[in-house]
Amino acid sequence: MQNCKAVIILSGGMDSVTTLAIAKNLGFDCYTLTFDYGQKSISEIDSALYYSKKYDAAEHKVFKINFNDFVDSALTSENIDIPSSPSNSIPSTYVPMRNIIFLSIACSWAEKINSLNIFIGANAIDYSGYPDCRDEFLDSYEKMINLGSKTGAEGGKFLIHRPLVDMKKNEIINLGKSLGLNYSRTISCYQATFDGKACGLCESCVFRKNAFLENGLEDETIYI
Repeated sequence: MQNCKAVIILSGGMDSVTTLAIAKNLGFDCYTLTFDYGQKSISEIDSALYYSKKYDAAEHKVFKINFNDFVDSALTSENIDIPSSPSNSIPSTYVPMRNIIFLSIACSWAEKINSLNIFIGANAIDYSGYPDCRDEFLDSYEKMINLGSKTGAEGGKFLIHRPLVDMKKNEIINLGKSLGLNYSRTISCYQATFDGKACGLCESCVFRKNAFLENGLEDETIYI
Protein backbone atom coordinates (compact mmCIF):
# COMPACT_ATOMS: atom_id res chain seq x y z
CA MET A 1 0.00 0.00 0.00
CA GLN A 2 1.04 3.60 -0.46
CA ASN A 3 2.70 4.95 2.67
CA CYS A 4 0.49 7.34 4.65
CA LYS A 5 0.12 8.79 8.11
CA ALA A 6 -1.64 7.25 11.09
CA VAL A 7 -2.09 8.30 14.72
CA ILE A 8 -1.55 5.39 17.11
CA ILE A 9 -2.95 5.60 20.65
CA LEU A 10 -0.05 4.04 22.54
CA SER A 11 -0.33 3.25 26.24
CA GLY A 12 2.81 1.10 26.37
CA GLY A 13 0.77 -2.02 27.11
CA MET A 14 0.77 -5.29 25.22
CA ASP A 15 -2.26 -4.52 23.06
CA SER A 16 -1.31 -0.99 22.04
CA VAL A 17 2.27 -1.94 21.21
CA THR A 18 1.02 -4.83 19.08
CA THR A 19 -1.26 -2.33 17.32
CA LEU A 20 1.73 -0.08 16.65
CA ALA A 21 3.64 -3.03 15.19
CA ILE A 22 0.65 -3.83 12.94
CA ALA A 23 0.36 -0.23 11.70
CA LYS A 24 4.09 -0.09 11.00
CA ASN A 25 3.96 -3.42 9.16
CA LEU A 26 1.12 -2.07 7.00
CA GLY A 27 3.39 0.75 5.88
CA PHE A 28 1.96 3.68 7.82
CA ASP A 29 4.04 6.60 9.03
CA CYS A 30 3.18 6.32 12.72
CA TYR A 31 2.47 9.28 14.98
CA THR A 32 2.22 7.90 18.50
CA LEU A 33 0.04 9.47 21.18
CA THR A 34 0.35 8.60 24.87
CA PHE A 35 -1.80 9.87 27.73
CA ASP A 36 -0.55 10.81 31.18
CA TYR A 37 -3.91 10.78 32.94
CA GLY A 38 -2.88 10.22 36.54
CA GLN A 39 -2.63 6.44 36.20
CA LYS A 40 -0.93 4.46 38.95
CA SER A 41 1.08 2.56 36.33
CA ILE A 42 3.08 5.63 35.33
CA SER A 43 5.95 3.48 33.99
CA GLU A 44 3.78 2.64 30.97
CA ILE A 45 4.58 6.13 29.66
CA ASP A 46 8.28 5.20 29.55
CA SER A 47 7.33 1.99 27.75
CA ALA A 48 5.38 3.96 25.14
CA LEU A 49 8.40 6.19 24.52
CA TYR A 50 10.65 3.14 24.18
CA TYR A 51 8.45 1.49 21.55
CA SER A 52 7.86 4.77 19.73
CA LYS A 53 11.60 5.03 19.22
CA LYS A 54 11.98 1.33 18.43
CA TYR A 55 9.36 1.53 15.68
CA ASP A 56 10.73 4.81 14.38
CA ALA A 57 7.61 6.89 15.01
CA ALA A 58 7.51 10.10 12.98
CA GLU A 59 6.51 11.95 16.17
CA HIS A 60 5.56 11.02 19.72
CA LYS A 61 3.35 13.18 21.93
CA VAL A 62 2.29 12.85 25.56
CA PHE A 63 -1.03 14.48 26.40
CA LYS A 64 -1.52 15.25 30.09
CA ILE A 65 -4.91 15.22 31.80
CA ASN A 66 -5.72 14.39 35.40
CA PHE A 67 -8.77 12.15 35.53
CA ASN A 68 -8.71 12.35 39.32
CA ASP A 69 -10.17 15.84 38.96
CA PHE A 70 -13.34 14.30 37.49
CA VAL A 71 -13.74 10.58 38.22
CA ASP A 72 -13.28 7.83 40.78
CA SER A 73 -11.32 4.90 39.38
CA ALA A 74 -9.01 2.31 40.89
CA LEU A 75 -6.57 3.02 38.03
CA THR A 76 -6.05 6.59 39.19
CA SER A 77 -7.19 7.04 42.80
CA GLU A 78 -4.87 6.22 45.68
CA ASN A 79 -7.99 5.73 47.81
CA ILE A 80 -9.30 2.82 45.72
CA ASP A 81 -7.42 -0.47 45.66
CA ILE A 82 -6.81 -2.37 42.44
CA PRO A 83 -9.07 -5.47 42.62
CA SER A 84 -7.31 -8.83 42.73
CA SER A 85 -10.23 -10.86 41.37
CA PRO A 86 -12.51 -10.50 38.33
CA SER A 87 -15.80 -8.65 38.66
CA ASN A 88 -19.17 -9.74 37.30
CA SER A 89 -19.98 -6.11 36.57
CA ILE A 90 -18.02 -3.16 35.19
CA PRO A 91 -14.96 -3.14 37.48
CA SER A 92 -13.58 -0.33 39.62
CA THR A 93 -10.68 0.01 37.14
CA TYR A 94 -13.09 1.50 34.60
CA VAL A 95 -12.19 5.13 33.81
CA PRO A 96 -15.38 6.90 32.63
CA MET A 97 -15.23 8.20 29.04
CA ARG A 98 -11.52 7.43 28.71
CA ASN A 99 -11.56 6.12 25.14
CA ILE A 100 -13.98 8.83 24.04
CA ILE A 101 -11.50 11.45 25.25
CA PHE A 102 -8.44 9.61 23.91
CA LEU A 103 -9.98 9.13 20.49
CA SER A 104 -11.11 12.75 20.31
CA ILE A 105 -7.58 14.01 20.99
CA ALA A 106 -6.20 11.50 18.48
CA CYS A 107 -8.64 12.70 15.82
CA SER A 108 -7.71 16.32 16.53
CA TRP A 109 -4.05 15.54 15.92
CA ALA A 110 -4.90 13.44 12.86
CA GLU A 111 -6.80 16.36 11.36
CA LYS A 112 -3.81 18.64 11.95
CA ILE A 113 -1.39 16.32 10.17
CA ASN A 114 -3.87 15.49 7.37
CA SER A 115 -4.35 11.89 8.39
CA LEU A 116 -7.55 9.87 8.20
CA ASN A 117 -6.25 6.88 10.17
CA ILE A 118 -6.42 6.34 13.92
CA PHE A 119 -5.35 3.05 15.50
CA ILE A 120 -6.46 1.89 18.95
CA GLY A 121 -5.62 -1.39 20.68
CA ALA A 122 -9.10 -1.95 22.11
CA ASN A 123 -9.97 -5.58 22.77
CA ALA A 124 -13.46 -6.91 23.49
CA ILE A 125 -12.71 -10.61 24.06
CA ASP A 126 -10.25 -11.03 26.95
CA TYR A 127 -11.04 -7.72 28.60
CA SER A 128 -12.41 -6.40 31.88
CA GLY A 129 -15.90 -5.47 30.76
CA TYR A 130 -15.14 -1.90 29.73
CA PRO A 131 -18.00 -0.64 27.51
CA ASP A 132 -15.66 1.60 25.50
CA CYS A 133 -13.63 -1.37 24.21
CA ARG A 134 -16.49 -2.90 22.22
CA ASP A 135 -16.71 -2.85 18.46
CA GLU A 136 -20.22 -1.37 18.67
CA PHE A 137 -18.87 1.64 20.53
CA LEU A 138 -15.95 2.13 18.14
CA ASP A 139 -18.22 1.88 15.11
CA SER A 140 -20.58 4.47 16.60
CA TYR A 141 -17.68 6.75 17.53
CA GLU A 142 -16.34 6.62 13.98
CA LYS A 143 -19.74 7.71 12.63
CA MET A 144 -20.00 10.48 15.22
CA ILE A 145 -16.54 11.96 14.64
CA ASN A 146 -17.13 12.07 10.90
CA LEU A 147 -20.36 13.99 11.47
CA GLY A 148 -18.75 16.45 13.88
CA SER A 149 -15.39 17.23 12.29
CA LYS A 150 -14.03 19.43 9.52
CA THR A 151 -12.63 16.30 7.91
CA GLY A 152 -16.07 14.73 7.66
CA ALA A 153 -17.77 17.97 6.61
CA GLU A 154 -15.32 18.34 3.71
CA GLY A 155 -15.94 14.81 2.45
CA GLY A 156 -13.13 12.96 4.20
CA LYS A 157 -13.63 9.97 6.47
CA PHE A 158 -11.75 9.15 9.63
CA LEU A 159 -11.12 5.42 10.01
CA ILE A 160 -10.86 4.06 13.56
CA HIS A 161 -8.71 0.96 13.09
CA ARG A 162 -9.12 -1.62 15.86
CA PRO A 163 -7.25 -4.70 14.60
CA LEU A 164 -7.34 -6.54 17.94
CA VAL A 165 -10.96 -5.98 18.91
CA ASP A 166 -12.10 -9.58 18.24
CA MET A 167 -8.88 -11.36 19.20
CA LYS A 168 -8.06 -13.35 22.32
CA LYS A 169 -4.92 -12.39 24.24
CA ASN A 170 -3.03 -15.52 23.17
CA GLU A 171 -3.89 -14.71 19.54
CA ILE A 172 -2.59 -11.17 20.02
CA ILE A 173 0.72 -12.51 21.34
CA ASN A 174 0.99 -14.91 18.40
CA LEU A 175 0.41 -12.06 15.98
CA GLY A 176 2.94 -9.83 17.72
CA LYS A 177 5.56 -12.58 17.74
CA SER A 178 4.99 -13.15 14.00
CA LEU A 179 5.86 -9.47 13.52
CA GLY A 180 9.04 -9.84 15.59
CA LEU A 181 7.67 -8.02 18.62
CA ASN A 182 9.52 -8.42 21.92
CA TYR A 183 7.03 -7.81 24.73
CA SER A 184 9.59 -7.49 27.52
CA ARG A 185 9.28 -3.71 27.80
CA THR A 186 5.47 -3.57 27.58
CA ILE A 187 3.57 -2.69 30.77
CA SER A 188 0.27 -4.50 31.32
CA CYS A 189 0.00 -4.25 35.12
CA TYR A 190 -2.57 -1.84 36.57
CA GLN A 191 -0.16 -0.93 39.38
CA ALA A 192 3.33 -1.43 37.98
CA THR A 193 6.18 0.14 39.89
CA PHE A 194 8.03 3.21 38.64
CA ASP A 195 10.70 0.93 37.14
CA GLY A 196 8.13 -1.25 35.36
CA LYS A 197 7.81 -4.27 37.66
CA ALA A 198 4.35 -5.90 37.63
CA CYS A 199 2.34 -7.08 40.63
CA GLY A 200 1.38 -10.39 39.00
CA LEU A 201 -1.96 -10.34 40.82
CA CYS A 202 -4.27 -7.84 39.13
CA GLU A 203 -6.69 -8.93 36.42
CA SER A 204 -4.53 -7.49 33.63
CA CYS A 205 -1.47 -9.40 34.87
CA VAL A 206 -3.50 -12.63 35.06
CA PHE A 207 -4.85 -12.20 31.51
CA ARG A 208 -1.31 -11.65 30.28
CA LYS A 209 0.29 -14.55 32.15
CA ASN A 210 -2.41 -16.99 31.01
CA ALA A 211 -2.05 -15.88 27.39
CA PHE A 212 1.69 -16.55 27.40
CA LEU A 213 1.13 -19.95 29.05
CA GLU A 214 -1.50 -20.89 26.46
CA ASN A 215 1.11 -20.24 23.78
CA GLY A 216 3.72 -22.32 25.58
CA LEU A 217 5.81 -19.20 26.13
CA GLU A 218 7.39 -17.67 29.19
CA ASP A 219 5.92 -14.30 30.14
CA GLU A 220 8.58 -11.65 29.62
CA THR A 221 7.22 -9.48 32.43
CA ILE A 222 9.41 -8.64 35.43
CA TYR A 223 7.43 -9.14 38.65
CA ILE A 224 7.89 -7.45 42.00
